[in-house]
Amino acid sequence: MEKAPLIAVFGAGSIGCYVGGRLAAAGARVRFIGRERMAKQVATEGLRLTDHLGADRRVPPGEVDYRTDPAALGDADLVLVTVKAGDTEAAAASVARYAPGKALVVSFQNGIGNEEILRRALPGRTVLGGMVPFNVVQLPGSTFKQASGGALDVEKSDALAPFLAAFEAAGLPLHQHAEFRPIQWGKLLLNLNNAISGLSALPLREELSQRAYRRCLALAQREALAAMKAAGIRPAKLTPLPPSLVPWLLELPDWLFLRLASNMLAIDPAARSSMIDALDSGRRTDVDWLNGEIVRLAERNGVPASVNRRLVELIHESVAGPRRRWSGDDLLRELRAAR
Repeated sequence: MEKAPLIAVFGAGSIGCYVGGRLAAAGARVRFIGRERMAKQVATEGLRLTDHLGADRRVPPGEVDYRTDPAALGDADLVLVTVKAGDTEAAAASVARYAPGKALVVSFQNGIGNEEILRRALPGRTVLGGMVPFNVVQLPGSTFKQASGGALDVEKSDALAPFLAAFEAAGLPLHQHAEFRPIQWGKLLLNLNNAISGLSALPLREELSQRAYRRCLALAQREALAAMKAAGIRPAKLTPLPPSLVPWLLELPDWLFLRLASNMLAIDPAARSSMIDALDSGRRTDVDWLNGEIVRLAERNGVPASVNRRLVELIHESVAGPRRRWSGDDLLRELRAAR
């Protein structure tokens, strides 16, 4: 019988292990490529994939194909790139060297333009932008939990046809979009909270339940919306409200916000920003490709971005240490002073 397509997850951390694990648990051929630490962990424990709705799937240790050598891309039919945005160029070089020319490449990364970096390194190959809208948290051991809702988004392409059934079977259907860049800008607006969450060191639901932190996010989003307007960018609507009204919602008093924004807080109490994990472990964060993207856009279009610039600086200061856990009131004062 003809073998099923091989799906390679390149950069298999929390997002990669969860998406790839769900595919593997549903019977797809999946190969994970990532760090030695994770390889040892899943070799012993396998993978457990849970979500906020009660799903619980497992891939036994002996059935997890986890490698550390990029040469394992050699027979991939689909490559899911899930590395941090700052590692995209290095990932692109590995894909160019090892993956077959026929392999479809999808960037499931935060930030704007990662797929363009991949395309420049992979001329003549099919490369699509993608987005993972939900939060994934790693629990003790090799348990990865989807802690919020959402479906996988990807650029529309006929090249996806051989893989659609596998994603459907995994409970992760691919939502295809003819115009994908507005989706990325809409997600970036929401991801501006990653820096605020990282500085607070609080789980997302606890952080967003406090008005002072939400006001910090509203400041960052208003700057971003002004920069996008100056550049002629219209971000997609990814919440019940249009992007221009989200800062207004964020600034409401707690009692009213909790009543009107129940969907925003419909996340698992364990959900936390990946920025916290990066700061906790001393790894490089992706703040330069989130808030930093807004700073660069604002500079190109002659509008201010002092709040987002200060958030970038504060994250860099936290990486350099010592790390400070900011209260909402203190962070709000700091960001207002930067304006």
